[in-house]
Order: sequence, then structure tokens, then C-alpha cells
Amino acid sequence: MSAVDERWDDGLIARRAQEQALRQQALEDGGPLTDEPPVPIGEAYAGTLRTRLDALRELVGLSRTRLDGETLAEAGRVLDEAAARQRLSSRHTVVAIAGPTGSGKSTLINALAGVPVSETGLRRPTTANPIACTWSEGAAGLLDRLAIPGRLRRRPLAGGVGDEALQGLVLIDLPDHDSAVIAHREQVDRVLALVDAVIWVVDPEKYADAALHERYLRPLAGHAEVTFVVLNQVDRLPGDAAHQVLDDLRRLLDEDGMALGEHGEPGATVLAVSALTGEGVGELRDILGAFVQGRRAAERRLSADVDAAAARLRPVYVADGHPGLGERSREDFGARLAVAVGARAAGEAAEREWRRNAGRACGTPWLRLWRWYERLRTQGGGTEGDGEPEAVVAAEDELTARQRVEQAVRVVAEEAARGLPVPWAQAVREAAVRGSRGLPEALDELAVSVGAPPAGGRPPRPAWWPAAVLAQAAMTLLQFYGALWLVGQIVGVLEPGLVPPVLIMLAGILGGPLVEWACAAAARGPARRYGQETERRLREAAAGCGRAMVLDPIAAELMRYREVRERYAHVARGRAEGGGPGAGAGAGAAAVVV
Repeated sequence: MSAVDERWDDGLIARRAQEQALRQQALEDGGPLTDEPPVPIGEAYAGTLRTRLDALRELVGLSRTRLDGETLAEAGRVLDEAAARQRLSSRHTVVAIAGPTGSGKSTLINALAGVPVSETGLRRPTTANPIACTWSEGAAGLLDRLAIPGRLRRRPLAGGVGDEALQGLVLIDLPDHDSAVIAHREQVDRVLALVDAVIWVVDPEKYADAALHERYLRPLAGHAEVTFVVLNQVDRLPGDAAHQVLDDLRRLLDEDGMALGEHGEPGATVLAVSALTGEGVGELRDILGAFVQGRRAAERRLSADVDAAAARLRPVYVADGHPGLGERSREDFGARLAVAVGARAAGEAAEREWRRNAGRACGTPWLRLWRWYERLRTQGGGTEGDGEPEAVVAAEDELTARQRVEQAVRVVAEEAARGLPVPWAQAVREAAVRGSRGLPEALDELAVSVGAPPAGGRPPRPAWWPAAVLAQAAMTLLQFYGALWLVGQIVGVLEPGLVPPVLIMLAGILGGPLVEWACAAAARGPARRYGQETERRLREAAAGCGRAMVLDPIAAELMRYREVRERYAHVARGRAEGGGPGAGAGAGAAAVVV
């Protein structure tokens, strides 16, 4: 650096020139127009809007593992925009002026500002980038959020008409929404998603343009409270034509679903002006002044955004009817598992085993000896291949039982998912499938442990069994006694007398089967009860296993759905409690949900 440069840098004039150069560079780079002092952080949301935003935040958090990111994208955007807007000035209201080519947007903003803010002319498109006009300081953060560079930020003439009433207004002149330049349309869409309110400027030729109504007015019908529709260039209409066009415009807005702010009701403001002649501009300035001074535009816009997000999310949260598992479905599931585990067959087998044990204990020795001989003969006369059919049958039974378990799980999952929105129905089915893994094996273990007889390998015996065994032994002794008596008579040891020993033998021979028959008759009741108790225990064990592995996971998913449904009810119902357009829709959604 030369000595001259050093002396220049040390001078006061040089430092001021350097500051001016840095300031000019900041303007060219898109920095703020003035060195505005920082504005305090915006006020926290309160009342219904805060409750709805909190509920929406909880709803998104609870739903991330069940819904895809695309479904929750709009709700996440609303939450991000709400947080971003809250950090900025709450004393300012950002209003965008939008409209088609040649509608007179720039002329209107110049008429409101009282100074040429935006370029007007016959060459289209005239406005290539958003231009901002602020009536008070402290809006730099808001304009930075809109990405409007410093060179496109303007201030109206101080002391102009209506200057005090418009303190806090930030007016944005947007490019034409129907511009042939795609970048212009993208800028319009970007800014419209960030501003607090919109003034749609239409002319007598394009007020019914399908692109305007289908792309903007109809989708934004829920934002009626922060929407102004201005019919410009009414000076071109003769006589009562302006009123006729204005009435037709109101009709089109009504068909778009946009509520109109008439007779004191909240809704869109519709009026006719002529930016060129000044007709109606004063009325528009007064309406804008009252709107800005109310300082509720940002909250109304966010509330409408929450309404739109809730409407989009409704199909994934609102169920048809009353989904869930009733007591009948639970009982049917337990009954299907009992069939799969063979509870009835186990009960019948236990009953037969009880009666078989009664027959062994109370039967005649000769019959028991014969059964023992038959058992030995059957076991000894078999071949090596005798066990194969039993193994095949066991394998088939196992396969059938597994299929029955899978069918039972599918049925109960479908019953639980019936009427649920698609994502939550899928979550219920997946929970049922995850829980059913290992269920057939668990039921097999239950069949072995619960269906087996108590310790000792045999069913419990009633108290009268010893007496029956003693009576059967007495009948056997009578047979032996009579037989010995006859043998003694035959060999000449005892005196001849055929009748007494024969009668004693007959009493023992006939008494043994009679005792056995009586015991079998007496054993029917206890055997049936024992079989029923075995079946009941196995049914309850199978139902408990199915409840722990399948029904509880399903119930957990249904509980999660009910929780998010309640959160959604708060989101959708808040607008109804707050009143205004869209209240009926929010109330209807809440009525279905709760």
C-alpha cells in the first residue's frame, strides 16, 4: 500500500467513504435497505391457535413411525412456518398483491403508497421480481424471510394520505401469476406461502380466469379471512356494468367455496376500485388500515394453514365407524386357538383316561388279565412299519394346527383393522403378524403341559374307589372260596353238597361284573367333569397365550391410534371453537373422530 493510500485511510472522509461503499455493496448483494434496529421477537401465540399448534406438533411426533414423510410434509411445513413467523415482528402485517398480467397491480400499489414504488407500463411482464413497500421500520427480518433484496425495498412518501393508518403494513408487489416466465410463477407461489394476507387484483376481462380460480382461489378458500379480492379498472365499465361484474365475481368466489365477509361475518373482502382514477382506493386504504392495526393477520393465516393441513390429514386419521376389538371378537379368537390346540380332543382324551383308570381299578381280575394279554399280543405282533402311519397323522395334525393358528390371527387382525385408515390398519396387521411368531410352538407346549394329567401320571381318584376295589376283591375271594369248596368235595375232603359252593361261586362271578358296571356308571360324572376341566384349562391357557402374543400388541396399536385421533380432534376442532370460515368442517371432523 502506498503512503498516499495510508494517509487516505487515516482520514475521516475516507472512513465515511468506505462505510458508504460497504453500504452500497450490501444493497447490491441483497442486504437491508437501511440500518434498521432489530425488532423484538414476535409475541408468543396464545389461545386456540397455540393449542392447535401444540396438538399438531404432538400429532406429527406420534405419527412419524406410522406415516410416511410425504403425508406429514404439509403439517411439518406449517409448524416450521409458525415457528419462523413467531420469531419475527408481530407489529407488521405482510400483504402480497397478486394477480394476472395487466390487472393493474403495480398501479394499485403506487396509488396506495402515494409514490411510484413499482414500475408500470405496457411492456409485459412489467414486474419481474417481488417489490416491497414498508410503512414503518422493523420489517427487515420479514423481508429477509421473503428473500427480497435491499434494492427492491421501498418506503412511501412520509406524511401521505393514510400514512398513520398503514403503520406496520408491508406491501409486496408480486410478478404475474400467469406469466409466461416459469421463474415468475415460482416466485409467486413461494411468496404466497409466506405472507400474512393476499390482495388479488383482477380486471373486468380476467376476473373469471380458470387458472386464477382453480390454481389459487379454490385451494385457498379456507384463507378467506386474510384474502382481499379487488376488481380493478372499473372506470372502463359503463353504467351498472361494474355492479354486475362485481356480483358475478362474488358468485364465482362462492362457487370456489370462499366465504365472503358480508353483513359482519368473517370472510373475504370484495370491492371495486380504479387505481388509475382513485375510485375506491381510499376505501381499500381504510380497510387495509383497520386490518393491519388489528394485528391478527398472521394468526389468522396460520390458523387457516392448520385448517388446510388438518383437511389433508383427515383421510389418515378419521375412521369409519368405531374400529377396535369387541368382546365377541376376543372370544372368537380364543375359541379358534382352542380348536387349533385341540382343547376339546384333549378333554375327551382326559375323560377316556379317567374312565379307563376307573375300569382298571374296579374291573375283575380276569378281565384285567385278558386286557394285559391283548396288550402284550398287540405289541409283540406288530411290524417295523406300524409306526409310520401314526407319524404321518401326527405331522398332518401339526400342519393343520399351524394353519388354524395363522387363520385365527388373520381373522382377528382384519376385525381389528376394519374401518381404520389405511396406515393404521396396516400397522395393526403388522403387529398381529409380529406377535403371532412363535405362537404355534407356544400352543404346542401348552397342550403338553396343561393337557397332561397331574403329577403321578394318572388322574385323581374319588374317595369311593378303595371301597370298590375292596368289593371287587371280595367277589374274587368268593369265587376262589366256592371253587376250593367244590374241589374239596370232589377229592372227598369235604362232605358232598353242590348247591352252597355253586351259589358262592355264582355270587362271586356275577358280583364282579356287577361291581365293575356300578363303578363304570358312577365314574361317568367325575370323568366328564375331569374332561371338561381339562378342556377349560387348555382353552384358558390358549386364550391367555393368544392375548399376550397377539391381542395385546393389537390393543397397543389401537391405543396409539386413539391417542393420535384425539390429537387430530384438537387440531381439527380448534378452528370450530375459534369460529370463522371452515368452522363447520373442523367440527364435523371432530364429531367423526370422537
